[in-house]
Amino acid sequence: MPRPPLYLLLPLALLVHGCATTSTSPDYSSQTEQLRNEITAWPAQADAAAVSHLTQLIDSDQLHQLVSQALDNNPGLQQTWLVLRQRQAEQRRIAGGRLPSASAGFQASRSEDTDSSYTGSVSVSWELDLWHRVGDEVAAAGSDSAQQQALYQSARDTLSAEVMQGWLGLIAQERALEIEQRRLATLEQNEALILQRYRAGLGSLNDLDSARSASASSRATLAADTQTLAQQQRALQVLVGSSQPLALQMPADYPGVITPLAELPTQTLERRPDLRAAWLAIEAESLRTRAAYKDMLPSISLQAALQDIAENPAQALLTDPLWSLLGELSAPLYQGGALRAAADIAELTAAERWQAYRETLLGAVNEVSDALGQEQALEQQQAHITEALARQRNSLTQYQRRYRTGGATLLELLEVQQQTYDLEAQLDTLIYNRLTNRITLGLALGLGAPE
Repeated sequence: MPRPPLYLLLPLALLVHGCATTSTSPDYSSQTEQLRNEITAWPAQADAAAVSHLTQLIDSDQLHQLVSQALDNNPGLQQTWLVLRQRQAEQRRIAGGRLPSASAGFQASRSEDTDSSYTGSVSVSWELDLWHRVGDEVAAAGSDSAQQQALYQSARDTLSAEVMQGWLGLIAQERALEIEQRRLATLEQNEALILQRYRAGLGSLNDLDSARSASASSRATLAADTQTLAQQQRALQVLVGSSQPLALQMPADYPGVITPLAELPTQTLERRPDLRAAWLAIEAESLRTRAAYKDMLPSISLQAALQDIAENPAQALLTDPLWSLLGELSAPLYQGGALRAAADIAELTAAERWQAYRETLLGAVNEVSDALGQEQALEQQQAHITEALARQRNSLTQYQRRYRTGGATLLELLEVQQQTYDLEAQLDTLIYNRLTNRITLGLALGLGAPE
């Protein structure tokens, strides 16, 4: 039986070899779609509004300027931007592998009993992207660049939220100072009144000691609150990337903070840049897996060269060159399993990125659920503490009247006063926590920083 010609066997061999080196990675796209479809709708909200950016949650020119300054000057964010530029440059470098490469050379030589000779040459080489291997590598580099772009956006969003919460924290700390200052003023008034009554023979030394102890404790709390305020001011200064203290005129009361609307889970998750980055990481590694398998396939390269040898440099500059053209077909036969191992590593890395995506997705869903639940819980706590504070103030008025008439002791009055100020401070903290939670909710819903 006659053998088939070589030109028929070669394509068949390439086809068989290609089938033997094809990736069997799972279909991560369908798995991702299935995972997202399993997410249930968010709980219903009251008094929520649809907004596009985080800064729309608070109407404050001063805050918006701080966010803008942070986005321009924060050193951590600038590092993320530089990494993005590196990924973009790497993409351009890899894309250059699809184009022919050219090189030029000039050589002078002289041997004993011979004249000098000069050689000029130009060569062009190009590897045909027969299996689209280089195309896969370029596409993987593009996914890397897009992933870093998403990570940069995520860093911008997180930084904006941190600045907004830090600014609210300054308001909260100044209000805590104001409450403690009023507490101390009341205690000092009690101390002065007791001292006056003691000198008139109407009180005891124990009452005076109790009043002075309460005043000293309040002064210690005031000193600690003052230091905390200074630390928070410096922390905000670092966030905005300023080397100088910030000259801020903080409002005396909390600003209004909009409750962002939680839309459908699919819409919410589409906005999250960290999820986009996690998916692009899968995409990049899947492309690298395909390229790694194609490294085991045959390759075709072409090389063209011009060469001229002359007795002087001018004549060697390709005035009458000789040309040559070389085509080469090569296929890896044995490299100790290195190519197969590289493909396995790439495939396992893609699987790892898929698990990282699942973790990010589940974390994103949990963040939204926690923030929505926290909004409801804080609302209930705020209502209860508001009612408790109103009743406590009525009780304080009654104890003050009873103390003046001798119907209550100083220790009883001090205890009621402390409870009143404690409830006032607790209510203020609840309000602050509720407002900052709305920023956390906005970030979890994928609301980003302004462009």
